[in-house]
Amino acid sequence: MTAERERRPTGEAGRSRAVREADADLSVLFGTSTALFASMAGPAHVLEAANPAFFASIGGAGRERTGVPLVRLMPELAAQGFIDLLDQVYRSGERHIGRDARVVIGVGEAAREAYYDFTYEARRDTGGNVIGVRMIGVETTQVKHAQRLAGEQRALLEQIARQAPLPEVLYGMCRTIEELSPEVIVSVLLADEDGRHLRHGAAPSLPDFYNQAIDGIATGEGVGSCGTAAHRRRNVIVNDITADPLWDDFRPLATRAGLAACWSTPILAHDGRLLGTFAMYHRTPRAPRDTDLALAHVFADTAALAIERHHVEQARRAADAREKAARDDLAFLLNASTALSGRLDERQILQRLAALAGPALAPLAAVDIVEAGRPARVATAAPTEEARALLAAHTPDHATEDAAVTRVLASGLTEVARRTPTGPGPWRELGVTGYVCVPLMDRGRAFGALTLLSTDGHFFDGHRVALAEELARRAASAARNARQYAQRAALARDLQTGLLLPDLPDIPGAQLAAFYHPAGEGLEIGGDFYDAFPRGDGSWAFVLGDVCGRGATAATTTALVRHTARAVAPLLDDPVAVAKAVDKALNDRYAHQNHGFVTLVYGHLTPAADGLAVQLVRAGHTLPLLLGAERAVEAVEASGGLLGIGIPPRLTACRFTLRPGESLFLYTDGITECRTAGTDQYGEVRLAKALASVPPRPAAADVVRTVAEDVRGFMAGREVEDDQAALVITAAEPVPEAG
Repeated sequence: MTAERERRPTGEAGRSRAVREADADLSVLFGTSTALFASMAGPAHVLEAANPAFFASIGGAGRERTGVPLVRLMPELAAQGFIDLLDQVYRSGERHIGRDARVVIGVGEAAREAYYDFTYEARRDTGGNVIGVRMIGVETTQVKHAQRLAGEQRALLEQIARQAPLPEVLYGMCRTIEELSPEVIVSVLLADEDGRHLRHGAAPSLPDFYNQAIDGIATGEGVGSCGTAAHRRRNVIVNDITADPLWDDFRPLATRAGLAACWSTPILAHDGRLLGTFAMYHRTPRAPRDTDLALAHVFADTAALAIERHHVEQARRAADAREKAARDDLAFLLNASTALSGRLDERQILQRLAALAGPALAPLAAVDIVEAGRPARVATAAPTEEARALLAAHTPDHATEDAAVTRVLASGLTEVARRTPTGPGPWRELGVTGYVCVPLMDRGRAFGALTLLSTDGHFFDGHRVALAEELARRAASAARNARQYAQRAALARDLQTGLLLPDLPDIPGAQLAAFYHPAGEGLEIGGDFYDAFPRGDGSWAFVLGDVCGRGATAATTTALVRHTARAVAPLLDDPVAVAKAVDKALNDRYAHQNHGFVTLVYGHLTPAADGLAVQLVRAGHTLPLLLGAERAVEAVEASGGLLGIGIPPRLTACRFTLRPGESLFLYTDGITECRTAGTDQYGEVRLAKALASVPPRPAAADVVRTVAEDVRGFMAGREVEDDQAALVITAAEPVPEAG
């Protein structure tokens, strides 16, 4: 410390000098920190001292002056009220503290927005008189920008979380960055699946001609900043497009768009796959700051998250579409199997085959079979009667090997072509553009052919050809069974017991109706079943049940239950004994394996003078419901345990009389446990209300229709998750005797 500093200052001049020396020390101290310091003297606020951080913050070398009033050094402060604040502190001597204050530094194009935490405090001499104002502060611009950046990024992440469309997310991201850094123009390009080309993703501030020109550019060395960054998998910084060889092929385009610099960051997935590029353009040559690179890195990661989420959603939708297509295919084939089964002769089956194929698989369809050594057309389908007549009148010439049907009958192989069939035919009149000819096979020999014809706007892909072949296979099987009655009867019985629900018989004094809705998921064979059959003594047996599980095991278990019940019912008068016989058959079959359990309601019907005498047993199944003639609904109480679990069930028979106009309603839990879009189940209460809403003294079909419509209304078009089945037995009204 100098001798002058050691001497106590005397007089006003001495006191002022001491204050200035203290401020100079503070200036040196603050010169080593990022805090801002400035000392101003007098009512004009002449800048006496300031640290380098202060000068750097207000504009750098052009403003590094002292000895001038602050308003002359920074005239922009006057309009923003900061000179008035200095005046107030100078006059009152009271400190003023500003938090997160917004200040526009500079004027014109050089102006920038900044934020500060600062304190204005009075400078006093040793006598306590205010001689100036001292400012101490910290620039919080980067903190403010970081807060805004975090907020905007959080908003983008929320968009991604709620699965907003990718273009919307990318557009918002570009706009956010351009608002945070007004001198920046942002672009996002998306990589193709193979990573070899980049497609336009979002660039709201680039001209359309530029976006169109770079849409689809290849990834590779020397393909601008973005193509090269995608190829190298790392940042590519081009500070001056006019001088960088990476832009040789795109320089005129960039010049036209007014672009002078481009910094590109590759957007990479978590596993390193290329997702796209994130580019920041400038209209003047410029090198990036560390904050620019950090900003690019942050938003490239955000874009990667959005793009990966988009890819996951696309994959999910594609999987859903494939699953729906598979369900539609299975539903089509299941309906076809149902339509092709039953008591049909061969011609009826082939006519249904043509009707099923057109228009589901093609606009035009025809079926030919070999009769007396030559093809004969037996069925056709067309959108108009005129087209059907043209198709029906045409029969392939068996002597012409050039005819597609003749070749397929000879080879037993499917033939597909995107042209009219060879050989004569009404192809021009029908507007035929292609065909598929599928053989109908019986033990390795083609006995017929299904021909599908396309017209304008329709074509055959592998998927349709496969469906046609499967349909033809099922139709051929059904036709073969029709020709061979004995085999057909056995196979039909097996199919009926294992796969399909039986036709309901006519029971004297009773009306029967049923409802069955298989679950949509997978369309596998379910375990719900019902049956009704005579016992041979004038009484009838009925059963409705549910087998645990789905698929082949459920189908074979269903067959076992129904076969066992049909076999023992004529021999056992007690429904409890029949149910125990079924339980024994299940346990004997699965003695070493656990294939689940069976629930059912089994009973006997006997026509009586006052209606139908009913005796039933319930084995772990939903309670039967009794609908009275006056539409009162009651549960039929009957206790009993599950069948097929290895534990002898405790079963109790229930006896009552179903009087004319009364109905017994049996159902599976797929009805009461179906759900809407929320979590509510259909439930027993709603089922009872639906039953009570039928017309007075309803027929069995009325009861089924009312419940089915109410369930459909409750589901509102949603797929059911479990099979739904119901069986209604209504005591018929007595027929008046002829007078």
